[in-house]
Amino acid sequence: MGMTRRPIARDQATIAILGVGGLGAPAALALAHAGVGKLILIDDDEVDRSNLHRQILFRDADVGRPKLQATADALARRGLSTKTELREGRLDPMHTELLAGADVIVECSDNFATKFLSADAARLRRVPIVHGAAIRWIGTALAVGPEGGPCYRCLFEDIPPGAQAGCDIAGVVGPVCGVIGALQAHLALQALEGDAAFGTLATLDGLRDELRVRRIRARADCALCGSHPTIDAIDAARYHPAEE
Repeated sequence: MGMTRRPIARDQATIAILGVGGLGAPAALALAHAGVGKLILIDDDEVDRSNLHRQILFRDADVGRPKLQATADALARRGLSTKTELREGRLDPMHTELLAGADVIVECSDNFATKFLSADAARLRRVPIVHGAAIRWIGTALAVGPEGGPCYRCLFEDIPPGAQAGCDIAGVVGPVCGVIGALQAHLALQALEGDAAFGTLATLDGLRDELRVRRIRARADCALCGSHPTIDAIDAARYHPAEE
């Protein structure tokens, strides 16, 4: 875990939300209501009608609008004190500066390449990150400290080979996204308080209404945070799924 981190006051904290869709929308809402000083919102997509069931900040009138502006407007309508900074773009190996200035990163992307890239970038920047994922009836949230140990690669070693079915194909239940986004916000707030949340994996089974929370173990041979890490820079070739 490394050294215990000093708490950061919520109203002085900056949290980056990578992706303001099904997970990012409820996470942003929860963090703004919690009094976080500033949210950095990162996205490059537009609001789609087919996603409204899970992207709770948006309404019919937002369809076709940039998600960033629609999110900022939705938070502003609530009269909350949280400031928003909009960073339009897609996180890629050449643009990891989109994450700059954050005390905690909340990763709400929908593909493995971005998840691994954000995990690596957070570790290299020494910034805590909370990963989230949801598909069908299952969702997960994982909090990782600035030094890793354990990190995302301790749990999922590398990008799975071949194409992976996303929500657009496999589908996702809206309330599962809401619960996971809220859990990510909760873990991010814990991260501001110290290191208690790090290494915590929450798994939701929406069909059975079961939430399991457990600690995961660090891997000594982890390429990112192990005893002899081999990932010390962002290499674009690393973020493409291997062929089966």
